[in-house]
Amino acid sequence: QVQLVESGGGLVQPGGSLSLSCAASGFTLDYYAIGWFRQAPGTEREGVSCISSSDGSTYYADSVKGRFTISRDNAKNTVYLQMNSLKPEDTAVYYCATNRYGSSLLRGIYDYWGQGTQVTVSS
Repeated sequence: QVQLVESGGGLVQPGGSLSLSCAASGFTLDYYAIGWFRQAPGTEREGVSCISSSDGSTYYADSVKGRFTISRDNAKNTVYLQMNSLKPEDTAVYYCATNRYGSSLLRGIYDYWGQGTQVTVSS
Protein backbone atom coordinates (compact mmCIF):
# COMPACT_ATOMS: atom_id res chain seq x y z
CA GLN A 1 0.00 0.00 0.00
CA VAL A 2 1.41 3.35 -1.06
CA GLN A 3 1.50 5.74 1.85
CA LEU A 4 3.08 9.00 2.94
CA VAL A 5 3.05 9.84 6.65
CA GLU A 6 3.97 13.25 8.01
CA SER A 7 5.10 13.76 11.59
CA GLY A 8 6.78 16.35 13.78
CA GLY A 9 4.09 18.99 13.95
CA GLY A 10 3.06 20.66 17.17
CA LEU A 11 2.75 23.90 19.08
CA VAL A 12 5.74 26.24 19.11
CA GLN A 13 6.30 29.85 20.14
CA PRO A 14 7.14 32.52 17.57
CA GLY A 15 10.81 32.36 16.72
CA GLY A 16 10.98 28.68 17.52
CA SER A 17 11.79 25.68 15.34
CA LEU A 18 10.17 22.43 14.26
CA SER A 19 11.37 19.59 12.08
CA LEU A 20 8.79 17.77 9.98
CA SER A 21 9.31 14.32 8.50
CA CYS A 22 7.59 12.63 5.58
CA ALA A 23 8.07 8.87 5.55
CA ALA A 24 7.10 6.78 2.55
CA SER A 25 6.00 3.18 2.57
CA GLY A 26 4.94 0.86 -0.21
CA PHE A 27 7.22 2.56 -2.74
CA THR A 28 10.64 4.18 -2.93
CA LEU A 29 11.03 7.94 -2.98
CA ASP A 30 14.22 7.79 -5.05
CA TYR A 31 12.50 8.53 -8.34
CA TYR A 32 10.10 11.19 -7.11
CA ALA A 33 10.35 14.87 -6.48
CA ILE A 34 8.85 15.74 -3.10
CA GLY A 35 6.95 18.84 -2.15
CA TRP A 36 5.76 20.30 1.11
CA PHE A 37 2.48 22.21 1.07
CA ARG A 38 0.45 23.87 3.78
CA GLN A 39 -3.14 24.90 4.28
CA ALA A 40 -4.48 27.29 6.88
CA PRO A 41 -8.21 27.42 7.68
CA GLY A 42 -10.17 29.22 4.98
CA THR A 43 -7.26 29.34 2.56
CA GLU A 44 -6.09 27.34 -0.43
CA ARG A 45 -3.30 24.82 -0.10
CA GLU A 46 -0.04 26.51 -1.00
CA GLY A 47 3.37 25.21 -1.93
CA VAL A 48 6.14 25.73 0.59
CA SER A 49 9.16 23.88 -0.73
CA CYS A 50 10.18 21.04 -3.02
CA ILE A 51 13.21 18.93 -3.79
CA SER A 52 14.02 17.10 -7.00
CA SER A 53 14.77 13.41 -7.34
CA SER A 54 17.69 13.83 -9.72
CA ASP A 55 20.18 16.35 -8.39
CA GLY A 56 18.54 17.32 -5.10
CA SER A 57 17.85 20.84 -6.26
CA THR A 58 15.48 22.72 -4.01
CA TYR A 59 12.92 25.48 -4.34
CA TYR A 60 11.24 27.62 -1.70
CA ALA A 61 8.27 29.91 -1.61
CA ASP A 62 9.30 33.50 -0.91
CA SER A 63 7.42 33.44 2.39
CA VAL A 64 9.72 30.76 3.84
CA LYS A 65 12.99 31.39 2.00
CA GLY A 66 15.90 31.62 4.41
CA ARG A 67 13.89 30.07 7.25
CA PHE A 68 12.92 26.61 5.99
CA THR A 69 15.20 23.88 4.66
CA ILE A 70 14.07 20.80 2.76
CA SER A 71 16.21 17.68 2.58
CA ARG A 72 15.85 14.02 1.71
CA ASP A 73 17.40 10.77 2.89
CA ASN A 74 16.67 8.17 0.24
CA ALA A 75 18.21 5.42 2.38
CA LYS A 76 15.52 6.11 4.99
CA ASN A 77 12.85 6.80 2.36
CA THR A 78 12.15 10.05 4.16
CA VAL A 79 12.02 13.76 3.38
CA TYR A 80 12.42 16.47 6.00
CA LEU A 81 11.41 20.08 6.41
CA GLN A 82 13.40 22.03 8.97
CA MET A 83 11.48 25.14 9.96
CA ASN A 84 13.26 27.90 11.87
CA SER A 85 12.25 31.40 12.97
CA LEU A 86 8.63 30.37 12.87
CA LYS A 87 5.95 33.04 12.65
CA PRO A 88 2.24 32.92 13.54
CA GLU A 89 1.44 33.07 9.82
CA ASP A 90 3.20 29.71 9.40
CA THR A 91 0.34 28.09 11.30
CA ALA A 92 -1.27 25.49 9.04
CA VAL A 93 -1.63 21.80 8.32
CA TYR A 94 1.50 20.73 6.48
CA TYR A 95 1.36 18.05 3.79
CA CYS A 96 4.01 16.23 1.80
CA ALA A 97 3.39 14.94 -1.69
CA THR A 98 5.21 13.30 -4.59
CA ASN A 99 5.47 14.03 -8.29
CA ARG A 100 7.33 12.38 -11.16
CA TYR A 101 8.13 15.57 -13.06
CA GLY A 102 10.52 17.64 -10.99
CA SER A 103 11.02 20.47 -8.59
CA SER A 104 7.81 22.47 -8.83
CA LEU A 105 5.14 23.82 -6.49
CA LEU A 106 2.29 23.32 -8.96
CA ARG A 107 -0.24 21.29 -6.99
CA GLY A 108 -1.71 19.64 -10.08
CA ILE A 109 1.37 17.58 -10.84
CA TYR A 110 1.47 15.91 -7.42
CA ASP A 111 -0.09 12.49 -7.12
CA TYR A 112 0.44 10.88 -3.70
CA TRP A 113 -0.37 12.99 -0.63
CA GLY A 114 0.04 12.42 3.09
CA GLN A 115 -2.66 13.09 5.67
CA GLY A 116 -0.98 16.20 7.07
CA THR A 117 0.47 17.34 10.38
CA GLN A 118 -0.66 20.42 12.30
CA VAL A 119 1.81 23.20 13.00
CA THR A 120 0.68 25.95 15.34
CA VAL A 121 2.86 28.98 16.06
CA SER A 122 1.53 30.93 18.98
CA SER A 123 2.63 32.49 22.25
